[in-house]
Amino acid sequence: MKMNDIILGGLVSLCTLVSCDFLDFDESVGYEKENIFSVFVRAKSMLSHVYSYLPSDLGSGAMQDAATDDAVYVWPTSSIHTFNNGSWSPINTVDDQWGKLYAGIRAANIFLESYQKDFPDNMYNVDYEEQMKQYQFYPYEARFLRAFFYFELIKRYKDVPLVEKTLDINEVNGLQQTSYDMITEYIVSECDAVKDHLPVNYNDIPGKEIGRVTQGAVLALKSRVLLYAASPLHNSTNDKEKWIRAAKAAKDLIDNSEANGWYQIINEEVVNNPDAKGLIFQKMEGNSNVFEAANFPVGYEGGNTGLCPSENLMEAFEMIDGTSFDFNNPNHVEVMYNKNSRDPRLFKTLLFNGSTWKGQIIESYDGGKNGYPRNGATKTSYYLKKYLQESVNLTTGSTTSERHVWVIFRYAEIFLNYAEALNEAYGPDYTDGQFTLSAKAAIDKIRQRAGMPQLSSLSQADFREKLRNEKRVEFAFEGHRFWDIRRWKVGEQTHMIYGLQITKNKDGIFEYKRILVEPRKWEDKMYLYPIANTERFKNTNLVQNTGW
Repeated sequence: MKMNDIILGGLVSLCTLVSCDFLDFDESVGYEKENIFSVFVRAKSMLSHVYSYLPSDLGSGAMQDAATDDAVYVWPTSSIHTFNNGSWSPINTVDDQWGKLYAGIRAANIFLESYQKDFPDNMYNVDYEEQMKQYQFYPYEARFLRAFFYFELIKRYKDVPLVEKTLDINEVNGLQQTSYDMITEYIVSECDAVKDHLPVNYNDIPGKEIGRVTQGAVLALKSRVLLYAASPLHNSTNDKEKWIRAAKAAKDLIDNSEANGWYQIINEEVVNNPDAKGLIFQKMEGNSNVFEAANFPVGYEGGNTGLCPSENLMEAFEMIDGTSFDFNNPNHVEVMYNKNSRDPRLFKTLLFNGSTWKGQIIESYDGGKNGYPRNGATKTSYYLKKYLQESVNLTTGSTTSERHVWVIFRYAEIFLNYAEALNEAYGPDYTDGQFTLSAKAAIDKIRQRAGMPQLSSLSQADFREKLRNEKRVEFAFEGHRFWDIRRWKVGEQTHMIYGLQITKNKDGIFEYKRILVEPRKWEDKMYLYPIANTERFKNTNLVQNTGW
């Protein structure tokens, strides 16, 4: 959605699903609630407010990936370390989105309850017909957003109250939780109900706005929701039918896209590119340099470091021939930063010693201008590259900003969702009349796009490991790894975080030593978030997640 169409200010005072009183008027402009829909621009602003609750990890704080084995966060004051040192609890929460997400749900409910089909008082306005062409999609967009917010809730807290109307304080504080499976079915049913009422894109809709909900976004949400429901965390019996259902949902989007040219698997930059042919749904950010200031390497003017990719992640990128990288293999180490020897995605994801950034060479070795013992230097020898806008200037007196686009869904994910689900149901090479694309063929499309060779014939278990690694490198720092670790229940395998100590000898030759940077605490209760005690004190019906 174009930024000049988004009004995020206090459009309506909202009550979250935490005790507070609902105000029936908009404090900022004084409109009565029922008058919001008397004028198109107010209704549009209200829907834009619902959109404002969409997630983005491009702020000034630590990205969530710093709580995975893909990265560390250099500054000790960040709350992200609460995940890693095991100190989080119902009284010391982190990433507690309960109140925010229910505020988004309530905003959607208010919109849907107040919605009227047209604006009869404005029907003689010159732009009335154009406004109505936009307005016809609004209730379906709101229903999608509400369903999306529920997914964001259940992937954190599992069982949560399901609310489809605005409530008063007494109703809020007496709510019971609805099961994860039931809310999954609710989300799927909402996706099925709204998908045919939304356009493929808004190119032919007045305003040609980007960032709004499309048919593809609806099908992508359904695909992700069903994949999570089929995964080990929520499918303890490994019910094959759940995997088949997830595969069907992904195939539905693939078939529609391939038949009608919705999206394409091509080698393009998708992050920060709202026009990318592989982009399905995104949150549009305004022009800013906040993310760059938080993550440019220390040693660059205005750079503050922040998130530092791990050696674990660097080693996840394969050699160019498709074999796994092995730090114990001197031949691999010798060419580990050679663009002709490694997965090309490595060089789009992180900066390493010897990289060129803004016309300068990264020196992350001990004593280098971007290395130890400089305050704030990377702990791993790596700096973030993905999502950073290299054109941003942080030089005092000459600062510049750029637009950022946070990817929520992109087409490559759907192929990997399909490959994962079909492999778990039938194996990597299975095809039939419905599943005409094998799991292996699906993942090979992503690999070929990236410049990597097709996979060889693999067993179901070996294919699973290859797919999980493919997901890791393809979607690094796009908000997937944290949740994949949980839904796959592999937390115990991810708590030792490594980096490189780099020494520059007098002859200019570098020596690399793999070092343990952060040993983290892991307990299986961490697969889910705790519900904050503040919420349970207000609503004693809420049942805490196991272990918390």
